[in-house]
Amino acid sequence: MKPRFEDLVRIYEGQQYHEIRICGLSRKLPVVRVTDGIWIASNAQLVFGDVEFIVRVGEKLAEAISGFDPELVVVPEAKSLAIAHEVAKNLSHEVYAVARKGSKAYMDSPMEEIVESITTKEPQRLVLDEIAVKRISGKNVALIDDAISTGATIRALENLTRRANGRIACKAAVWLEGASHPLTDLTCLGTLPLFVRVDLYREMLSRYEAGQR
Repeated sequence: MKPRFEDLVRIYEGQQYHEIRICGLSRKLPVVRVTDGIWIASNAQLVFGDVEFIVRVGEKLAEAISGFDPELVVVPEAKSLAIAHEVAKNLSHEVYAVARKGSKAYMDSPMEEIVESITTKEPQRLVLDEIAVKRISGKNVALIDDAISTGATIRALENLTRRANGRIACKAAVWLEGASHPLTDLTCLGTLPLFVRVDLYREMLSRYEAGQR
């Protein structure tokens, strides 16, 4: 079932916190500004160090995608690393592959894609090194991220996976964030709203309703 628009986008009215419930857990997330007219409920406190959250969510995500029979998890650096580790462990995978944020001097023939994320001010590079490419080649791959908003990061992962001769088995995230990403072939455990100015809210609602016709 598709989420309601009001679960994906809300008018910003000075909210300081947004309370979530996911996988039986309750947490309060700070609402922070990321660009002109847009605020997000920041999940950094969860993905960086909330062990109970990471373990619970990793287990549930692995359960949700197990039917796709993925052979390898591919994850972007860095917010989703701990979750991807738990997903891979629950799927009984021995390794997973990480798309790094930028090339390193020790990388041999790195493979790059440019990505523009809602939470970063400048375009970034996602990079697969030779080891990651070898792990992906010939595998059925699950692409994992913490939240999918515009879909830019997951599209970059798709491109890298195909260039590395991997097959995309599924795409999954803990949350769908906002209403700008199509819901096809995407597995999510919940939603996170974007908080926006009134004028942006009206524009986004109009586009959303047009897409439902």
